[in-house]
Amino acid sequence: MTGTKRDAQTLLRAARADAEAFGAFYRLLERQVLGFFMRATGRPELAADLAAETFARALEGLDGYDPDRGLAEQWLFGIARNVLRASYREKQVEAAARQRLGLPVLVLDEQSSEAIARLIEDDHATLALASLPDEQQHAIRARVVEGYEYAEIAGELRCSEAVARQRVSRGLRNLRTRLAGER
Repeated sequence: MTGTKRDAQTLLRAARADAEAFGAFYRLLERQVLGFFMRATGRPELAADLAAETFARALEGLDGYDPDRGLAEQWLFGIARNVLRASYREKQVEAAARQRLGLPVLVLDEQSSEAIARLIEDDHATLALASLPDEQQHAIRARVVEGYEYAEIAGELRCSEAVARQRVSRGLRNLRTRLAGER
C-alpha cells in the first residue's frame, strides 16, 4: 500500500477518537474531492459546497467506515458520489450534515474560486479512476499503483485470482474509455 493510502486509512481509523486526525484526513484528500466535484459541475462554488457536505457526512459517518470493505479514499468517494447524485436529484446542494455539525456557511473569495477551477486541469487519471466502481478502483490501485501480484489482490478482495484479473482488466478498459472521452 502506498504511503498516502496507508495514511488515509490510519487517519480515518484514528479520527473516531481524535478530531485532529480527521483534519489531517481532510487535508490529505481535499484536493482530490474538490477536483472530482469541479470536473462534475464545472463551477468552483458548487464544487466547494459539495466537498464541504461530503466531508461533513464523512465526519458524521465515521462509525460506518469499515476498513475491511475498502480503502478510506474509496469510502469517501462513495459519499461524494452520493452527495453529487442527491444534488442533481434535488437541484440543490444538501447542507444538512454541515448544519447538524454547526459548520459555517461556505463563502469563497475570488482566489479560492480560481484555485478550485484550476483543479479541472489536474489529475485527470486520478479523477477518472475515482469515478470507477469501487472494486475496479481497488483492483487497479493494488495492481498498477502498488504493484501487488494478482494472487495478493485476490486474497485482499476475497475473490479468485481470475476475478481479480478481470476487475483490473475491466477497470483499465473503463479508465481508457473515460480518459479518451475527455480529449
